[in-house]
Amino acid sequence: MELSRLRRWLSRPGPWGFFFILPWLVGFLIFTAGPMASSFWISLHIYDLHQMDYVGGENYRRLLFKDPIFWKSVRVTLTYACFSVPLGIILSLGLAVLLNQKVRGQRLFRTFFYMPSLVPAVASALLWSWVFNADNGILNQGLSVFGLPPIKWLQDQHWALFAFVLMSLWSSGGPRMVIFLAGLQAVPDSYMEAAMLDGATAWQRFRSVTLPLLSPVMFFNLVMGVIGSFQVFTNAYVMTGGGPNNATKFFALYLFQNAFEYFKLGKGSAMAWMLFGTLIVITTVQFRLAMRWVYYEGEAR
Repeated sequence: MELSRLRRWLSRPGPWGFFFILPWLVGFLIFTAGPMASSFWISLHIYDLHQMDYVGGENYRRLLFKDPIFWKSVRVTLTYACFSVPLGIILSLGLAVLLNQKVRGQRLFRTFFYMPSLVPAVASALLWSWVFNADNGILNQGLSVFGLPPIKWLQDQHWALFAFVLMSLWSSGGPRMVIFLAGLQAVPDSYMEAAMLDGATAWQRFRSVTLPLLSPVMFFNLVMGVIGSFQVFTNAYVMTGGGPNNATKFFALYLFQNAFEYFKLGKGSAMAWMLFGTLIVITTVQFRLAMRWVYYEGEAR
């Protein structure tokens, strides 16, 4: 009786599906959920690798009310996000539109524009350090051709963050461009033909047909771009270390410094959870607002 019941249970798809995802589930619990729970517990303590004292929400309170550098890192990160994300989306979309044209060497051009995204982050940071060099960097040499004075891109606190925004456009030809390109190729030709028969110009077709159909792709790139902009670390760590005068003290960099340079693991863990909560709130707001402007084909309005 028990054997027949076991056979009936094993004949269902549910147990086998659970069995096949079990390796991933175990890995998730051990390597993701476990460390996350541990970091939250650490955030409730003052922990310097030698002593661990429970303080409740004191780390969060100190960050919010007694740490001016924390708020400086928040302002730097928000400013960077507000400029780099829309500029990156516009440039990626523009490149995708250009690379969607049927011209000779199309595949070569696509490869050429995608290649910068394959450069390792540290190598890219070192390359841009040379580009922004105040004495003999290629950017200042280009300015000198037009009779403009050199700029201390990474040494001047008024220019340093702008330099990072400019550098963020380097990756506009990467995965984001490819996603836009896939979205453009998914636009039905029948819609374009109907618009042309109605006498719509190229700009009118792009604005009234292409952009609405690309809105889901734009929304995806927007969400991922915002999340990525809040996690800037490698470039700032390699190029400026947060200077000058904390002008490039990004949130993720300050988190790293607290946890692994100052060994304030409780404070660093608290910052990590604040970042996690902030991204959840921002992403939720984006999904709420998306209902007003994101169009899905076949969806009733």
